[in-house]
Amino acid sequence: MTILRLERNASLDTFNTFGISARAYDLLHVRSAAELQALSEQPELLTKGWLALGGGSNLVLTGDVRQLVLKIEIMGKALVDEDDKYWIVQAGAGENWHGFVEWTLQQGFPGLENLALIPGVVGSSPVQNIGAYGVELQDRFHSLDAVEIETGRAFTLTAAQCSFGYRDSVFKHAPVKPGDHGLAGKAVITHVRFALPKQWRAEIGYLDIQRKMAELQITDPSAQQVFDMVVAIRRAKLPDPAVIGNAGSFFKNPVVTAEQCRDIINREPNIVHYEMPDGTIKLAAGWLIDACGWRGKSMGNAGVYEKQALVLVNRFGETGIRATGGEVMTLAGAIQASVYERFGIRLEPEPVVV
Repeated sequence: MTILRLERNASLDTFNTFGISARAYDLLHVRSAAELQALSEQPELLTKGWLALGGGSNLVLTGDVRQLVLKIEIMGKALVDEDDKYWIVQAGAGENWHGFVEWTLQQGFPGLENLALIPGVVGSSPVQNIGAYGVELQDRFHSLDAVEIETGRAFTLTAAQCSFGYRDSVFKHAPVKPGDHGLAGKAVITHVRFALPKQWRAEIGYLDIQRKMAELQITDPSAQQVFDMVVAIRRAKLPDPAVIGNAGSFFKNPVVTAEQCRDIINREPNIVHYEMPDGTIKLAAGWLIDACGWRGKSMGNAGVYEKQALVLVNRFGETGIRATGGEVMTLAGAIQASVYERFGIRLEPEPVVV
């Protein structure tokens, strides 16, 4: 039997990028799939449930955590296969996402450069189906390995089995009836594989990238140049969690029908919107929040970032007092209410609230 060593009354302050102060009653540092499988042999550890924690970049803690916290620290990255079209690259779920993207470029495997500087770890990337600047994880995904916690069963999922959607996957849905395939609260990802194209082309359609190319006088960027531009753009817009606590984009960009969008444009001609391949319209949540006057505003020790209204921040650096998860969610609720009152649109938070 694998011996599992728990850390009692463990601080989570440095395990969430919001910098919210909280503790875990019990925490397990998970460094292998075997340790996850061993939990099925020790069910007494799971009586209060469990919470998988990667980089803590998509998390709002509203108090101390009674569930067993599984701090995922499974490491390793390698080229595991290739064919005429793709390099298949694998990474452990605990690998830092941005560091992994850097590594792929250093090895000569392009394809993830538009996803540079997204906070978090590799294992979280398929859960959220992360995306930025015209690329989503599902565009580069090959397969993943996971462990069902209750039974210890290890299994592999393809892209189709992950049911990817906009910031969505099978790992965000709990099964509600027999036969459902939802894996939220059931399984933990251990490794992820990516199919990176040998016939690569730059994804440079976003206006921010076009502007940066014009500024740098680049017409045909390399993958490294796209990476560098994305990093520069994100650093100019988004706060460094090591300096200002935050969870990145706090709300999903709402998707509406073309008819709904026309109705809104009649009232708000300047609204920022993007047409999707299926004919629906994606609205810029940051623009909606900004239009309601929230940029730079605060409630208690939680605030809206002055450079990007889509980002909520911990004002600890200004006040000397850490924001609580309750303060963050109170602010989020006030923003949701004002956006709905003005636009009739309900904003949906991205982070997991515990």
